[in-house]
Amino acid sequence: MKTGKIFRGDKVIWVVFLLLSIISLVEVYSSIGLYAYSLPGTHPTGLFLKHFAIVVATYVAIIFISRVNYRFFSRFAMLGYWIALVLLVVALAFGRWIRIPVIGQFQPSEIAKIVLIVFVARMLALKKEHVGEIGTFLQLMIYTVLVVVLVFPANFSTAALIFLACYIMMLLGGVNRKYWWRLLLIGLVAVIAFLAVSYYRYERSLSTGQVQEQVFERQDTWGHRVYSWINPQPDELTQENMARMAIARGGVLGVGIGNTVHARLMTQAHNDFIYAVIIEEMGIVGGIVVFLLYSILYFRCIRLAWRCKGRFGALTVAGMGTVIYLQALVNMCVAVGVLPVTGQTLPFISYGGTAYLFMGCGLGIIQSVAADVYGKESEEVTIDKEKVNKDNNVSDSTP
Repeated sequence: MKTGKIFRGDKVIWVVFLLLSIISLVEVYSSIGLYAYSLPGTHPTGLFLKHFAIVVATYVAIIFISRVNYRFFSRFAMLGYWIALVLLVVALAFGRWIRIPVIGQFQPSEIAKIVLIVFVARMLALKKEHVGEIGTFLQLMIYTVLVVVLVFPANFSTAALIFLACYIMMLLGGVNRKYWWRLLLIGLVAVIAFLAVSYYRYERSLSTGQVQEQVFERQDTWGHRVYSWINPQPDELTQENMARMAIARGGVLGVGIGNTVHARLMTQAHNDFIYAVIIEEMGIVGGIVVFLLYSILYFRCIRLAWRCKGRFGALTVAGMGTVIYLQALVNMCVAVGVLPVTGQTLPFISYGGTAYLFMGCGLGIIQSVAADVYGKESEEVTIDKEKVNKDNNVSDSTP
């Protein structure tokens, strides 16, 4: 069997994913030591092999999903949406994680992220004749906000990421920009107000020595993160400070693969702060290369969406590409100190788990659309060539 028949879809996206997964294997192996030894009876080699298995499983998932007609996902978008809602309610009631035998534990928000993008794309495609009406916009917002509200108490940054990706899809899908801009402004004010209140409550608890009652789960965590970002303590050995030191030590060309020092001191070096380890070992040049890989991936998604004649396929690809790119940007901004800690991983590079696998499923849907688009374009080219040859034969045979 030819390789091209196995790896269907956009070849550039496949190359980008291959490079990201190679970087992932190298950097996770280099940075997972301290985290592994912090777990009783765990060895770095064991965790690395688990990550390797997840990466391989992700390749299998992408190959399998890319062979499925992407329209199939539209048919079950509504069912998937309600299943995701049930999982989010269960997680909200019993904890952030859900455990399934064999698969292990996972955060339902990772499933909701993929399902909601497919669902919103389907809604925008079905209502294309009425997409500019206020009723359609409100209906889309209700479905989106319902998921965001369930994700928000346990994971504010993921909720914001999901909302922003779906919101951009609505703009691309043709909703009335007047409604879009007004609600975006309201959303930004609400986020700033939430972070400001969290910061104030945390600061007050520090000054009074009394723990303030939380309105939302993990509100104190966000208050601490924003406080630490605004009031950095350079002398403390925090994850953020060690990430900055790792970046400073890396310089332009880095200290070499496997020569990291600060990864040995960070429990989240393999996950939230792996971008800092990349820069320490491969320098600013390596950091720029990683950024360019994500940018190329997003550019190919937008290009694919533009060439896709089906409205559902185009919006799905645009949404999936947007959520991958936004998450990558957030993680990189946290590592260099532009944003406070969010807990967002670096897609296809951070230590693998179900989040890595589910993101791979999203990439598989992108490749499914690409396979359909390029397949039809190839058929059109073949038909055109046959028509030209036929015309030439008729011309040659005419006396």
